[in-house]
Amino acid sequence: MNDTQPFRGPFGFSSTADEVLDGVDLTGRRAVVTGASSGIGVETARALAAAGASVTLAVRNPGAGRAAAAGIVESTGNKDVRVGELDLTDLGSVRAFADGWRGPLHVLVNNAGIMAVPERELSPEGHEIQFATNFLGHFALATGLHGALAAASGARIVSVSSNAHMFSPVIFDDLDFRIRPYDPWSAYGQSKTADVLLAVEATRRWAEDGVLANALNPGAIATGLQKHTGGLRTPVERRKTPAQGAATSVLLAASPLLEGIGGRYFEDCAEAAVVRTRPERFGGGVAPWALDAENATRLWDTATALVG
Repeated sequence: MNDTQPFRGPFGFSSTADEVLDGVDLTGRRAVVTGASSGIGVETARALAAAGASVTLAVRNPGAGRAAAAGIVESTGNKDVRVGELDLTDLGSVRAFADGWRGPLHVLVNNAGIMAVPERELSPEGHEIQFATNFLGHFALATGLHGALAAASGARIVSVSSNAHMFSPVIFDDLDFRIRPYDPWSAYGQSKTADVLLAVEATRRWAEDGVLANALNPGAIATGLQKHTGGLRTPVERRKTPAQGAATSVLLAASPLLEGIGGRYFEDCAEAAVVRTRPERFGGGVAPWALDAENATRLWDTATALVG
């Protein structure tokens, strides 16, 4: 899937989700967006609903999800917006959500995430909390919904990563920081590298089922994600609004321009170049370890064992 020219479309840094989906009709298509009660998640869900999709907000807090869903219905006029309870740190919750899904699923946006948790925490299953939330829960969700995705005959998975994947590859011998000293940014970076590798391997394994996956850096957007960092510190000229931050997500989720494209990493609505050194500015490329096919296969096999 990666032997063609890098994707460059008509959109860029300042494009909004509505601009990307202008003229796109998603009537009859079903989408799930995790972490869709706030931030770019709710904007992603709103834009998909505005284009006619049936959207399920998969959220840890159903009350917040219902409030977000009501806002989407009011702003778009699309009443086909639902809420599903999903706690990505709890694999039992993930299984319950996947087992409860009925019918095809055309779009899965793995959007939810946490960042720079200051002290080492473990999930109920004993995994470092950022790896468990940002990657492992989404891996279990995607694999649990594989049948529904395959039934859609042309489904897409969107894996929301970050330029912070540059901070760390996946350290397979110590995923949970049991040996190395815990560092909030290394843990976050590892989880975001894993999100890219999920897209790479899902595409390799599932392309014949009509399921393609891509990953993205949404950019710097002021949301609840920064609650452990004292707020957004990116230079003002590099910041985006939630509508701009969701643009790349909906491009990968629903734009006809991405037909047949999978296993890639995007930012600012374009495919990012592979870079060998960490960029000075926010964004600026993808690390080679995040697209490495061997890493992707090893992580998939590791995660399969971890989720049982």
